[in-house]
Amino acid sequence: MKNKLSEEQSQELLKVLEIRFEKNMNRHKDLDWNKVQEKLEANPEKLWSLDEMERTEGEPDVVGFDKKTNEYIFYDCSAESPKGRRSLCYDHEALEKRKENKPVGSAINMATEMGIEILNAEQYNELQKLGNFDAKTSSWIITPSDIRKLGGALFSDFRYNTVFVYHNGAESYYAARGFRGLLRV
Repeated sequence: MKNKLSEEQSQELLKVLEIRFEKNMNRHKDLDWNKVQEKLEANPEKLWSLDEMERTEGEPDVVGFDKKTNEYIFYDCSAESPKGRRSLCYDHEALEKRKENKPVGSAINMATEMGIEILNAEQYNELQKLGNFDAKTSSWIITPSDIRKLGGALFSDFRYNTVFVYHNGAESYYAARGFRGLLRV
């Protein structure tokens, strides 16, 4: 079955996630790994998405719990934009407009295929409160439709102890720009 890990793969991923969880308690104070694991085991499709985040070097970790929806929130917590998700334009429309030197895909399409969302500016800023991320790379973030309609897209990075939000043409792509994902479980 597609989008489902084998029992062995699931257990291996859970071990990786538990080790990361315990090493980075500052990201999820007052949360209990056993409850997170219970939720993950009850949602195998979410475990598959986390495996995709891990496979593309995002190093997903729990960053919070939404009491309203009763969901744990995972973000990509790799120091730099995930290596397996770089050199992508922003979305499918941008990919289609590109006539020469097309990238392999788009950030929005890849996130959808992985079953995750791309961080927005607010979420990206929240992530930066947990450490310094993207000091050498940058990450596409969700772009408001009024900017996207004009052909632009937004990305962020962390330089000079500051989170910056920039703009670029949505069809642009760079070896040092990827995207960071979010998954609710």
